[in-house]
Amino acid sequence: MSQTIPIVEAKNVSFTYVPENKDVRFALQDVSFHVQRGDWVAIVGHNGSGKSTLAQLMIGLLLPISGEMKLFGSIYTEENVWDIRARLGIVFQNPDNQFVGATVQDDVAFALENRGVPHEEMVRRVEEALRVVNMDQFLTAEPHHLSGGQKQRVAIAGAIAQHPELLILDEATSMLDPQGRAEVIQTVKALRDTIDLTVLSITHDLEEVLLADHVIVMNEGRCLMTGTPEEIFANGMELETIGLDLPFALKMAQLLEQQGLPLQEQVMTEEELVNALWTYHSSV
Repeated sequence: MSQTIPIVEAKNVSFTYVPENKDVRFALQDVSFHVQRGDWVAIVGHNGSGKSTLAQLMIGLLLPISGEMKLFGSIYTEENVWDIRARLGIVFQNPDNQFVGATVQDDVAFALENRGVPHEEMVRRVEEALRVVNMDQFLTAEPHHLSGGQKQRVAIAGAIAQHPELLILDEATSMLDPQGRAEVIQTVKALRDTIDLTVLSITHDLEEVLLADHVIVMNEGRCLMTGTPEEIFANGMELETIGLDLPFALKMAQLLEQQGLPLQEQVMTEEELVNALWTYHSSV
């Protein structure tokens, strides 16, 4: 039985912004990973680790100087670049830089108009996408009247209205307040639970990382480690040495263990921490 072709596949990918300078540091060096259909994969790393360069390679804005970056089984060429991008939905860091329409519905419709989607179909997709992200009551609102979280939800609606197979979130929550981040994360989680969507999030947000099926940790242009969130955060000391934080619940559990209160199971979320404390309290 043949294996399913990964939606994203990087094979020994290297990239530098100054290829003629042999002494320059590589932005990416010998990076390999793959994303299967239906996965939620989080890519994490400190500033300068290569995350943003990876994002640009995945959407075809940059090409590797060596190795292969495949989307849907194909390497980017001049002939297929628009066909590949038509299968992607992308949400960037700053929601204010993404709006081009005078109203919310105009903005969500923009890419569909460019692709020549028939008017009736476009109206249906716009209303459906805004309903999915719980922004259908803002159809005629002007974007500058929205909160940061609402703007990002509209940006997600614009992406999913195109019916993408892969949604790429490039630091999509980093400029939002805690409420805005929670809104966006819950929106993406609900989307993934209800439609056939593969998610790749490039993030500093630990809540996003905890929702992922797999995590890729980048450091100085290399893939430092991969695994489930539990496997990655089990290497807490190594993560901290490269400038990454640990989930609050995990750090609290470690502090409790240092104070002589060991919990019986690994905790990643605050809810799991509360349950573990209750279990411990009930057993003593």
